[in-house]
Parts: sequence; structure tokens; C-alpha cells
Amino acid sequence: MVSLRRDWSVRTRMTLLSGVVMALLCAIFSGTILGSAHDHATDDQADRILAADLRAVRYILLDQIPPVLPDLGVAAIQVVDPAGRVVTSTERMAGQPRMATFSLPGENLRADRVVCSVPSFPGKCMIVEAIKIHKDGTEYIVYGADAVIPWYVDRSFLARLLIGSVLLVGATAFGAYRTVSKTLDPVDAISAELAEITSTDLGRRVPVPEHHDEIRKLAEAANLTLDRLEATVEQQRRFATDASHDLRSPITAMRTQVEEALLHPDEADWPAMTRALLASLDRLEAIVVDLLVLARLDSGAARADDSVNLSQLIESELGRRALQVRIVTNLQPGVVLSGDRLQLGRLLTNLMDNAARHATSSVAVSVSLEGDEAVLEINDDGPGIPPDLREFVFQRFTRLDAARSKDKGGTGLGLAIAREIAERHGGTLTIEDSERGARFVLKIPISGQGDD
Repeated sequence: MVSLRRDWSVRTRMTLLSGVVMALLCAIFSGTILGSAHDHATDDQADRILAADLRAVRYILLDQIPPVLPDLGVAAIQVVDPAGRVVTSTERMAGQPRMATFSLPGENLRADRVVCSVPSFPGKCMIVEAIKIHKDGTEYIVYGADAVIPWYVDRSFLARLLIGSVLLVGATAFGAYRTVSKTLDPVDAISAELAEITSTDLGRRVPVPEHHDEIRKLAEAANLTLDRLEATVEQQRRFATDASHDLRSPITAMRTQVEEALLHPDEADWPAMTRALLASLDRLEAIVVDLLVLARLDSGAARADDSVNLSQLIESELGRRALQVRIVTNLQPGVVLSGDRLQLGRLLTNLMDNAARHATSSVAVSVSLEGDEAVLEINDDGPGIPPDLREFVFQRFTRLDAARSKDKGGTGLGLAIAREIAERHGGTLTIEDSERGARFVLKIPISGQGDD
């Protein structure tokens, strides 16, 4: 049953809930009405019996007590003397013992009881109303009886209540179903549209309802998600296209060299061809290595949490690399941050290689501490990067035309990797204005708070 309820739709659950709530309200309301009507009818019944008793009293006061009382509008009337003998009664009670034995002690002139053993009415409970009357020193008790009012008061009255309740519960359930259905129609439209969207038509968007409610927020959030998904897929598509192109270039070059050498083996300069193949393999290896690094970064692999002295790390990296330009350093000592030493070393290597490839004669490297951030600046004296292309160069497989003509060995992934590493350490990597060349500025919190 629990599993069945879990499979019910929102329409079914809300319709059932509203119907049950309305049924409970109708039951409470009907019970209150029945109770009030029953009390009313019981009081009216008692008043009617009392009126019949008073009409019987009139015969006593006029000394006109007949052997059999006429019909006085109730089921039965008896007049009992002080000895307990029945003086007179209505026709149905003629010859029957007294219908009730309770008396009216003291000054009480009226009393009533529910008696279920009235003669001539077997199996029925009766309301018995008794009044006491004195005539010429004789005390008489007049008993009047009529049927007890049933709990439902009247069958037709109960039927009207039941029919009204059923109609009200049905109308409530129907109204709830219609209202919930109308409310969920936009959700159905959103679900249907999302179900039809595939990776080949990510430009489609879900319909946005006119009303400014939660469903509209859901539709807008879904469209924003689709926007991000489309941008991500497009980026991955461009990445795959660029990667295949950059991987194909060295492979094509190697194939061409080998095929040409095989066509004229006697004329081929095998040592020169081997050196050319090694250069192409180096480029191919660099691209593959960069792709693997990006794949690890994209997968969110956990990074180490080392204590890194940034100035010492730079000195170490510069000491083991032979760059073809002059390096000018200004390294503030004691700039220590928390991060992954290998990743930060890769970031520094990529920035230095990029600067060395584009520098005319020198590269300036500085490290400083600004507030709670470690700041690394690398400034080459090359042609620089136009302001409108400064963000563009951080995209994957991006190399400016000028850079392509000068540097055919770059993979177009170095700066993208450097920014990914900076962001994983909670920092930023940007290109700032400079008097000459390109000035890369890395800022990382010394606490090293970033993505783990």
C-alpha cells in the first residue's frame, strides 16, 4: 500500500487529500447538525407530551375523567391515583399496568424519563413525561409517553445530509483535481520539452509560464541550466575539434616525412628525418601531457596541501631550466602559502615558458605579499596582448596568430592549465596593463583555500 501511494501522481494525492479533508469536515458538520436537530426534536417531543398531559389534567380538574381517554396526540396517556392504580388511559393502554413507576417526590410537579419497558410498546424506548396534580385532596400522576427520537432524527433528514455531503466531497475533489491539473500543466509542458531535448538540439528551451510563481522560477532555472549545458557542450565540442586538429598536425607531418623517405630511401637524409620526427614526437607528447593534466583538473582530483614557499619554488624552477632570455627577479622572502607544490610548479613553468617564447630579450619575475594574498607577476618585453584578447588566450587550444607564426611548438593549453590551477587554489590569474609586453598577475590566498 505504501509503494502504491508512492506511485500516485500529485493530482491523485492532492485530490484524495482534499476529498478526505472535506469528508472529515462534512462528518463533523453533519454530526453537529444531527446532534442539534436531535436535541431540538427531543425538546419538541417533550413539550408535545407535556401538552397532552395537561389536556388529560383538564379532565381531572373538571371531574370528567372518562374510562378511556381520547387520542391526545401522543402514543399513550395514563392517570394513576395515589394507590398506584390506573384511573384512566388512552385506548392502547387500556387494561395495562402503569407505564412507569417513578414518582415526583416533594414539591416536584414534573419529571421525565426514558423508559424501555412500556406495556403495549415492546422493544421500544419511550419518553415518559409525568406531572403531578392535586384534586380535592387526592394526588394524581399523569404519565404521557411517545417514542424516543432516533439519533438520525428523521430518515429523509439523514438522507439529505448524506447526499449533500457526498456532493460537497465530490465537488471538492473535482475542483482540487482541476486546480492541481491546471497548476501542473506548465510542469508537464516543461517535462515534455526536457524529455525531447538531446545533445544535438540544446538550443531548445522549456516554456516559461506567464504567472510569476514557483513554476516560473523552475522554468527559468531549467533554461539557465540548459544555457550552461549548451555552453559547456559547445566548449567541449570546440575542445575536441581543436584537440583533434592539434594532434593530427604532428602525426600528419611525421607520416609525410616517413612516406617521402620511403619513396626515395637512397636520397633520404635519415638523420635529419629522425631529428624532425623527434621534434614532432616532442610536440605530440607535450599535447598529450597537457590534455592529461586538464583531464585530471576537470575531474576534480584532490590536490595536495603542502606548505609552499613561493619564492623558493620559483628559484628552484628557474635553476633547473635553461631559458633563452634574461630573467630579472625580485622575490620577497617568506611568502608561504598552502597548496599543491606540483601543480603550482606546473603553473609557474607554463607561465615562464609562455613568457620566454614571446619575450624579445628579458622576463621580469616578482613575488610579493599583499594583505593575505601572495602575488606573482611575470612580465615579458615582447609584443604584448591586446586588451580585447586577454581573456581569449586563456581558452583551451587558443594561440594568437602572431604567436602561431613565432611559436610553432606551443600546445595552446599552457595558459588554460595555469588558470585552472590558480582557481583550484582559490586564486586568480589575469593579464594586466604594462608599459611593454604582457604582464601576467597571479594572486592566491596564503591560506590556500580552494577546491579540493
